[in-house]
Amino acid sequence: MIAGYSAIVARGMGVRRGGRWLLRPAAFGIAEGVAGLAGQQGAGKSTLLATFATLRRPHVGALEILGEDTGNSTGLRAVRARIGYLPGRFSWADGMKVDEFVRYAAYYKRVREPQVRAVLKRFELSEAAGAEMGLLPPDVRLRAGLAATCVHEPDLVLLDDPFAGLEAAAAAELVPVVRTLAPSVVVAAEAAGPLAGWCDRLFTLARGRLTELPDAACADPAPMGPLHTEPAPAGRIRAARPLVIPVPDRRRVARRLRLALLTAGSGAGV
Repeated sequence: MIAGYSAIVARGMGVRRGGRWLLRPAAFGIAEGVAGLAGQQGAGKSTLLATFATLRRPHVGALEILGEDTGNSTGLRAVRARIGYLPGRFSWADGMKVDEFVRYAAYYKRVREPQVRAVLKRFELSEAAGAEMGLLPPDVRLRAGLAATCVHEPDLVLLDDPFAGLEAAAAAELVPVVRTLAPSVVVAAEAAGPLAGWCDRLFTLARGRLTELPDAACADPAPMGPLHTEPAPAGRIRAARPLVIPVPDRRRVARRLRLALLTAGSGAGV
């Protein structure tokens, strides 16, 4: 189904890699809100997200992102400035400090210093700005990745398995953060369970076929924590809104930041 306005519109789009279909030609649309994409390792989630991020071209069909045709160079340049994409692994940044990592992203997005400071504050990273990425706890490291991804205030955010390796409580604290990153957010995971209960729409990718799960599946509680939202009425997409979840323990976040700073200052792990 393609809504009147969709952030992502695919018309007969197919994606291939290594001689096999990761996504058989299909037509679909993803509107505002949070969309979950579940699929086993090797199903093609990362390749599909990279295609949405315009880093890969569809093998067949057409793809529109935020109203721009990615098939021509003018539309491609226009839309890339409005997308935020965080790959599943960004270990290449482990040797960088948090503020360096965010400024690196800001430089390529032509964002000024005041906005860098603002995004560090928004993601509660001011105290960890001088810590190395590779020494941060997984949840704080993810916050740094989200800050770099959103430093230019994108309209569409694509996250490739962001909660991998996080404890359930830490993931639950970051869910409301993810929901408010941008008007449209796509989150990938290996299983549908961690995405259920807080995504507005939920898709599965298997054997080259993209299937949308019914609203009831989106309303099931997720195993990562006590998350719950009301199912969307048929045919409608809910805009992102706050969830009824436990308030994050800011003292625990602060303790993790202080530990990371102490570890970085001691030179441990070098």
